[in-house]
Amino acid sequence: MAVYGFARLVDDIGDGDLAPGGADARLLGVPADRAEDRLLMLEAFEDDLRRVFDGTSRHPLLRRLQPTVRRRSLTPDPFLGLIAANRQDQLVGRYETYDDLLGYCELSANPVGRLVLAVTGTSTPERIRRSDAICTALQIVEHLQDVAEDLGRDRVYLPAEDMKRFHVLETDLAAPTAGASVRALIAYEAGRARDLLDEGAPLVGSVHGRLRLLLAGFVAGGRAALRAIAAADHDVLPGPPKPGKVQLLREVGVTLRGER
Repeated sequence: MAVYGFARLVDDIGDGDLAPGGADARLLGVPADRAEDRLLMLEAFEDDLRRVFDGTSRHPLLRRLQPTVRRRSLTPDPFLGLIAANRQDQLVGRYETYDDLLGYCELSANPVGRLVLAVTGTSTPERIRRSDAICTALQIVEHLQDVAEDLGRDRVYLPAEDMKRFHVLETDLAAPTAGASVRALIAYEAGRARDLLDEGAPLVGSVHGRLRLLLAGFVAGGRAALRAIAAADHDVLPGPPKPGKVQLLREVGVTLRGER
């Protein structure tokens, strides 16, 4: 919960969901007249995060993180990655290539899985590799579900080179429903996410107990979301296609059995 609280707060800062001049800004020492400056807030949050590792943080959420960091010997890198991703969101709204998008996911998504493994004491190089594949896949799935919402924030997470390949313009993404070219593009990116989920899925069988069930839920959630997108004929523009509970439970069972 301490790690989740950190991730939630850094996302709220990056998305501008905190009240200007509110308690979080004051706790981080951000001047009231600049509290709406997301980059300044992220910089102050990063400074206070670094204090977690010597036990002198000011923000109560980060103080609650200190015992977990000590007990599990957590390193700053994954936390700094999540802050860097939110900083990047303030500066970069388009990605030219798929590799560029993967670089963003390395900051925005993969640290979450690495923290889960570190907190549960199950990290190995192979598990981290599988976890990175799952987390990147889930980030791509979220981007596919939220094309319209992201465009409203002046962000496009569909690689520009793929948009050109499928003859998709940004104006096409603002339409009420997707045309054939947009649907083909979404199907293509969904296939990439599906391959990444399949690559990462063996992670589930490598752990035991509650963690196995948790990781199966992550993988199953991604697979169920992809099925929902396909069931909508890859038209994500009216709103994010959502899987039903029955489909999700079915995918959990498939994942726990190691099937595809």
